[in-house]
Amino acid sequence: MSNSSTALHDLSVAELAAQLRERRVSAVETAQHFLARSRAQDALGAYVALNEEATLAQARGADARLAAGTAGPLEGVPIAHKDIFVTRDFPSTAGSKMLAGYQSPFDATVVRKLAEAGAVTLGKLNCDEFAMGSANENSAVAPVGFEAPAPVRNPWDQSRIPGGSSGGSAVAVAARLAPAVTGTDTGGSIRQPASFCGITGIKPTYGRASRYGMIAFASSLDQAGPMARSAEDCALLLSAMCGPDPDRDSTSLDLPAEDFSRSLNDSLDGLRIGIPAEFFGDGLAPDVRAAVDAALQQYTQLGAQLVPIALPRTELSIPVYYIIAPAEASSNLSRFDGVKFGHRAKHYTDLVDMYKKTRAEGFGDEVKRRIMIGTYVLSHGYYDAYYLQAQKIRRMIADDFQQAFAQCDVIAGPVAPTVAWKLGEHGNDPLADYLADIFTLPASLAGLPGMSVPAGFGEGGLPVGLQLIGNYFSEARLLNVAHRLQQATDFHLQRPEGI
Repeated sequence: MSNSSTALHDLSVAELAAQLRERRVSAVETAQHFLARSRAQDALGAYVALNEEATLAQARGADARLAAGTAGPLEGVPIAHKDIFVTRDFPSTAGSKMLAGYQSPFDATVVRKLAEAGAVTLGKLNCDEFAMGSANENSAVAPVGFEAPAPVRNPWDQSRIPGGSSGGSAVAVAARLAPAVTGTDTGGSIRQPASFCGITGIKPTYGRASRYGMIAFASSLDQAGPMARSAEDCALLLSAMCGPDPDRDSTSLDLPAEDFSRSLNDSLDGLRIGIPAEFFGDGLAPDVRAAVDAALQQYTQLGAQLVPIALPRTELSIPVYYIIAPAEASSNLSRFDGVKFGHRAKHYTDLVDMYKKTRAEGFGDEVKRRIMIGTYVLSHGYYDAYYLQAQKIRRMIADDFQQAFAQCDVIAGPVAPTVAWKLGEHGNDPLADYLADIFTLPASLAGLPGMSVPAGFGEGGLPVGLQLIGNYFSEARLLNVAHRLQQATDFHLQRPEGI
């Protein structure tokens, strides 16, 4: 089969799906193209596992269904998964030495649902250990082509971080190593790397996508979502990923599957975009503000109106998140003790010594830091003072959003205060990473849908993302708002030089 004049890796998910349906290109040919491209660009450190045999077997199955006329909406489209989702045909490590070599006997629900829609899995993508990080410098797993762990590199400037924890996912899309990928967002881990790498990513309402088979960090915050070049592509993936999973995930919402692309071309006339003053203070870098302001002005030309709003507890989101998330992490990661699966220390004297040495060897510094914080705030005498108070303020943050949505339809602002920083720049200052999450944490704590949309470029030609936040279950509207901006601009189509 022959392909069109456009290279396969330059096609969107929608375009690629159309070419596969029209039999202008085969699923096997497409998979081979992206596998070869991923190996050629392995210096970026995006992939941690490839399995060509499994990928091509899936692609041959997709070709058979395409030929038989029984194809799914994503039939033959290659995607890759963040290594926080368990997969039968690929190792699942969560970026940790604790799970080195672990092979799951089942697929995560999100992985299964995308496969049922016809998607072909290319491989697993690098991430911060147990999704804990804002830079993708915390992975303990060697990327494909490396002999030792290495940070993922931003393709726009390989001396800079790609964001985290879904850094490998963002880089795979930005560098055209996959048309689309999965990520997870606990406190901004889809939106922030999407912003830093110039791609589109959406975190749906908490509970929209099943967490079954997603290795847990903070159970009341973790949510799966798609990352791709455009809002249209994200809508296609999100439609396949979401849906109830009552038998496996008690927190999944009892809402039917939905076509999130149904409203993509709706007019923005009369749309009220809330602009929170707290997102535009002194901590926002001038280059990021200029790009965000330009995007907001573009919306006024599309018929929307900008409405000033207040989210007064924005600054409190940092201490609240870094109490609640570590507390849940401390509980979730207690299962990794060397008894049933995962890493086990080779030398120990008794059971308690085995626990201690296994966890000391298996967990990295950031994971240990959060476990210790979480254990402390849950301990007797501190639970009421810290954890309980944080949960009360979390409720207030959610209430702030509801008051804001009485005045507007969507909320817009920056994703991060700056563009991507240099590798190692925050190495001895974890608080600097935490503070960089200030604009993404509030929506996560409230369980609201949020997304990052390419909005231009800042210092050094580095991408800047516009954050859009919607009320509960408003993913279709958010994707429409993003899509209309992308119809009027070409930031999402631009690619790093030399990639």
